[in-house]
Amino acid sequence: MHAAFFLLLGASLVRFLIRHPGEPRTPWIIAFSVALALLYVLGPVLGPVQGAPGTGRRFTWLGAVVASWVVLVVLAPSFAWCAVPLFYTGLRTLPARASLVLVALLTTLVVAAQLRLAEGFDPNLVLAPPAVAAIATAVFVHTQRQAARQRALIDDLLRTRRELAATERREGTLAERQRLSMEIHDTLAQGLSSQQMLLQAADRTWDSDAEAARRHVRTAADIAARGLAEARRFVHDLAPPQFDGGAGLEDALRALAAPGSATVSVRFHVEGVPVPLPDRVRSALLRIAQGALANVTEHAVATTVALTLSYLGDQVVLDVADDGRGFDPGAAAPSGGARGHGLPAMRARVRQLGGTLTIESVPGEGTVLSASVPLENP
Repeated sequence: MHAAFFLLLGASLVRFLIRHPGEPRTPWIIAFSVALALLYVLGPVLGPVQGAPGTGRRFTWLGAVVASWVVLVVLAPSFAWCAVPLFYTGLRTLPARASLVLVALLTTLVVAAQLRLAEGFDPNLVLAPPAVAAIATAVFVHTQRQAARQRALIDDLLRTRRELAATERREGTLAERQRLSMEIHDTLAQGLSSQQMLLQAADRTWDSDAEAARRHVRTAADIAARGLAEARRFVHDLAPPQFDGGAGLEDALRALAAPGSATVSVRFHVEGVPVPLPDRVRSALLRIAQGALANVTEHAVATTVALTLSYLGDQVVLDVADDGRGFDPGAAAPSGGARGHGLPAMRARVRQLGGTLTIESVPGEGTVLSASVPLENP
């Protein structure tokens, strides 16, 4: 529109100078043409369009531009076609109704100017300017409405994206908190509980059986060393240290069953053909085994535990069976208390992997815990 305005203004001035050389009004027309061009250039400098700071200055500027153009049209009707860019200038600057009034006035002046230039009455000169003005106004109004809808849509999309990002951050924070709580429960908390039991046992047997007390202390020291390694691992990368150096799940479970690693006798057995497991599956099954052994040590009063890892093609199953006193699974402690967090944590781990956790136990007949995890590419 800016380029069209200056092109039409320059063409109108050249047309006048060619057709009316040496007329007395020529200096006035040149002066008003230069003034109109300079006023039009000042438009972008005055700032934003309607509805924003600086609107009063824009109204004054628009009035000066229209007044200069009207004087030019009165002096030389050929300047009438500069009105087309002024339509858009008025539509962008004034409120809707005021801009339509301005367009109607400009169109009337254009029709009058074209009839002055014509040698006789021409219906086209009466109909063409209003048609052009109507088309220009309709295009502008449609474009503005489309732009408003697009701005509203973009605002909605941005707001929705911010809400989704905030929701994802909250969900990620909650998931990370749950994961860390399970990690700490299955490692540091269980280790501290075992140390407490061993040190209490050592205290009770210190005078009567010093050698047994020393064994309890040494076992507690070993558990403390593993707990320290776990704590350092939390700071480092939260990856189970049992898998350092490329060790597999079988090696980690076999280490849990090694003599001295637990206060009960643990037998480990592998069934099926081992296959590489994803890190998440290995870590989850190891934590479940650690939590189950800790529960056996603390609650079951068992003498032996059978730890079995089975590869069944499309799934891997970890079974932990003890010969302890058993319990009623339906009456297990809730997860909200200070105790009883182990089983809910195990269920959460298996559920995150799309697997299932089953517990079979009868008071006085031991307990069998089974964690089954599907393999995506068996």
